[in-house]
Amino acid sequence: MSITQILFWLLSVIAIFSALMVVSSKNPVYSVLWLILTFFSISGHYILLNAQFLAIVNIIVYAGAIMVLFLFVIMLMNLNKETEPQKHKWLRMAGAIAGGALLLVLVAALKNVDIKNQEALVNEGNVGLIKNLGRELFTTYVVPFEISSILFLSAMVGTIVIGKKE
Repeated sequence: MSITQILFWLLSVIAIFSALMVVSSKNPVYSVLWLILTFFSISGHYILLNAQFLAIVNIIVYAGAIMVLFLFVIMLMNLNKETEPQKHKWLRMAGAIAGGALLLVLVAALKNVDIKNQEALVNEGNVGLIKNLGRELFTTYVVPFEISSILFLSAMVGTIVIGKKE
């Protein structure tokens, strides 16, 4: 068993455990913290697949920015048992039926998948490297990249003009 396989299984166990803790935690702040751990373990999988750009973007955007916003919103809402509305039994039953239906669809969709013949290239190839992404972005896709940068610049200028006080 190589170090790559050990890391894969360790990251998989961490991801599954922390994802289950996101769903089962009673405190929403703890759920967000477990979700951050899930994102970090997924970023570890990206690194094992030699996709460093996706790993960094996942950490910066999801584990950094979006989770901080989630934490602020949850902490500002001040959720507690007294202010929480009571849920009816039929609502819980509808949630259980919807979850069972989703599980049934997933099992039906994945029952004919042949996993034994599928293989992931781990630490091989250079598809996800930042150097190759930059080369493609600034050669093949330079015009759409520059058009999107002009669009973002005009959106920022528009936001400043709208937000400026008279």
